[in-house]
Amino acid sequence: MKFLVIWKLDLSLLSPHVAAAVARMPRYAQPLEQSGQVAARYHIVGAHGGAWLYDVGSNEELERLIALMPIYNFAHYTIYPLAEMPDWDETGAALPDPPAARRPPPPEETG
Repeated sequence: MKFLVIWKLDLSLLSPHVAAAVARMPRYAQPLEQSGQVAARYHIVGAHGGAWLYDVGSNEELERLIALMPIYNFAHYTIYPLAEMPDWDETGAALPDPPAARRPPPPEETG
């Protein structure tokens, strides 16, 4: 099961203790990336947080991994369960015409 987890630090809790927790995040992530439980991690530009793509066996496993994050008590989390998008060829479904293809052509300009 894949999940996109977006976490944002609660800046009202900012302290040296929180900064130390943030500094431990790469060390926490390394074994998860090696095992495939974290497929990718990104910094959200202009924000104080990150976006991690988890690939885990269950909701419970995801909850456990999030609870073990060094920043667990200092961040807010938004979790999106993800589903595979089948190729159109697999489903046999035809793509609908894009809206622009259904519009009549614009009138010709006269000079």
